[in-house]
Amino acid sequence: MSLPPHRVDYSPIIDRPTLKWPGNARVAVWVAPNIEHYEYLPVYDGLRNPWPRVPYPDVQQYSHRDYGNRVGFWRMLEVLDKHGIKCGVSLNMAVLEHYPEIAEAMVERDWDFMSHGIYNTQYIETYTEEQEREFYRDSIATLRRHTGKQLRGMLGPAMSNSARTPDLMAEAGLIYHADWMHDDQPVPIRVKTGRMISVPYSIEVNDSALFGNHFEGEYFAKICKAQFDRLYREGEESARSMCIALHPHQIGQPHRIKYLDEMLGYVMSHEGVWQATADEIAEYYMANYYDGMMALLEGRG
Repeated sequence: MSLPPHRVDYSPIIDRPTLKWPGNARVAVWVAPNIEHYEYLPVYDGLRNPWPRVPYPDVQQYSHRDYGNRVGFWRMLEVLDKHGIKCGVSLNMAVLEHYPEIAEAMVERDWDFMSHGIYNTQYIETYTEEQEREFYRDSIATLRRHTGKQLRGMLGPAMSNSARTPDLMAEAGLIYHADWMHDDQPVPIRVKTGRMISVPYSIEVNDSALFGNHFEGEYFAKICKAQFDRLYREGEESARSMCIALHPHQIGQPHRIKYLDEMLGYVMSHEGVWQATADEIAEYYMANYYDGMMALLEGRG
């Protein structure tokens, strides 16, 4: 099977079959907390250094992220529970072993999980092919052991990928990749064997990207609402998806948490919202739209 250079065929959203979510919802909203563990003394892999500010140990940056698991997660959880949000977690798998209280809280709420690597300080780019295969086997086994769930997708650890990543994901039985942030709907990704789709994550409505560039909570709530309003209007004709990306060490700060509450209250006050997880979006699209979209793309090719 020949693969295009960039894995995903171009398909303008105006020329696609109409997409409908369950209950004829206009927008599938998935909330993606990044529940992460950063190593205190990560190994430099020869490609990029996890802590670019100062030599190890970078206590300032390590402890900032550690705040998320100690405090921020629990503050964020209170708001998510208030609005009845079932999350699709971007999970560093080691969290399940390092922080059993967090693992228990997530399992109790029946959240879904996509792999975000083992640690957020270990990247895929330098793996050999067999090391990457073992990475998926380890992720699948770890999630099943701690949650009983089957791993269905991945957001690369620190957004890292190799050229063979989609092929090896599909080979391991995963069905979606969240790293392709190029659309407002899921779309197929071409792989050597099996099936793979993109369920787009977001770097735009992403607390870490914004707060790291000195925007604050009020602005985060404002642009989330603005993005939702536009997608909600467009979704009347053909449904859209919207990812809201959170990091407990960012949104879980005392001065920011009220803006998460405000934003979720606004979004969830609308009819025609399918509050889903990435797993649910991927499985629904795969069952109902993948074949038709691939036939359309093949016809154009």
